Amino acid sequence: MPHSTRYDVIVLGAGAAGMMCAAQAGQRGRSVLLIDHAQKRAEKIRISGGGRCNFTNLDVTAGHYLSRNPHFCRSALARYTPHDFIAMVQRHGIRFHEKTLGQLFCDESSAQIIDMLEAECEDGKVDWLQPASVAHVERSADSRWLVSTDRGEFDTAALVVATGGLSIPKIGASDIGYRLARQFGLGIIEPRPALVPLTLDRETLDGLAPLAGASFAVEARSAGGTFREQALVTHKGLSGPAILQISSYWQAACSLGAPEPIVLDLLPGEDTLEWLQSHRHSNSLPGNLLAERLPKRFARAWAELHGFEVPLAQLGDKAITHMAHALANWTLSPSGTQGFAKAEVTLGGVDTNALSSKTMEARQQPGLYFIGEVVDVTGHLGGYNFQWAWSSGFAAGQSV
Repeated sequence: MPHSTRYDVIVLGAGAAGMMCAAQAGQRGRSVLLIDHAQKRAEKIRISGGGRCNFTNLDVTAGHYLSRNPHFCRSALARYTPHDFIAMVQRHGIRFHEKTLGQLFCDESSAQIIDMLEAECEDGKVDWLQPASVAHVERSADSRWLVSTDRGEFDTAALVVATGGLSIPKIGASDIGYRLARQFGLGIIEPRPALVPLTLDRETLDGLAPLAGASFAVEARSAGGTFREQALVTHKGLSGPAILQISSYWQAACSLGAPEPIVLDLLPGEDTLEWLQSHRHSNSLPGNLLAERLPKRFARAWAELHGFEVPLAQLGDKAITHMAHALANWTLSPSGTQGFAKAEVTLGGVDTNALSSKTMEARQQPGLYFIGEVVDVTGHLGGYNFQWAWSSGFAAGQSV
């Protein structure tokens, strides 16, 4: 429970960014109150990485993030790096391991990351108010922030909004951060689901029905993004890591009014035409030949779907070139996404042009800060969004 009604810092949101900021500010000697409306703390951390929390990535650059201002994240990421967070993890005795593409996971449980952040907050003598709903926020005549909740009223010199985005509403996602930003004159880049499965129209889905459930390695391309990982055909459309990754770029293009198709290379890294030419005297059906490189059921169904049902030995150069192009450029036009319920993060948010990249403070509202997912900075899949939470939380925690 709070020890007073007056604080140096109030943080709204007890997730990854909020707890990091509160801990840093508290350990600098600030009096801090952390407020959250949820019954449980940091549920997004708890469910992440299959319960093991992909808490960062060894390779983090500004190029791993999407934003209307792609350079905004550089300062915070440089000042608090993955190695800084790894040092904290090691200091708390949490064992972890690296998976593919530099992703780091806890050996045991994501709860260890939550326990670590709670311990860091305890070291900073942070007060907690949870669950508590914020009714309204206003600015006092003496430029302090007045926060009214269903459990009392509090005032502070610095207010940090770490309320997250709209993804995964079943664990408490809220739009309060966007409402507060608008209330105090900050712009919002339209929030959209990101790292989310894509849907296809009914006619396309009917044609793909024989492929449903198939998983395969691809190189996915759309709107300037390229990812080489697994894709999955579902009864609603497309999923899998490659699709989740490319969905953010597809959504960004949609937000600018220029949606593009998704292009999948089914034989990534292969000179597809050269490979087919090397088998041009084969009496194998294309589907059987493709089954050497792709899941058998998928290979045969895909070949049939595209009308490639004649042995390669009977095909001329034009037909083989056409097949090679189709394999390297399987083009699908999504009809939408599965929405915030299935999205891992939110694309868009508080316009970074309104914030200091060094401190996360609103330029026109001294003492008001925005950090984490509520800001228009969206990372790739693989620990990047948590690293943004740690880095932006640290930046604000060192400033308030």
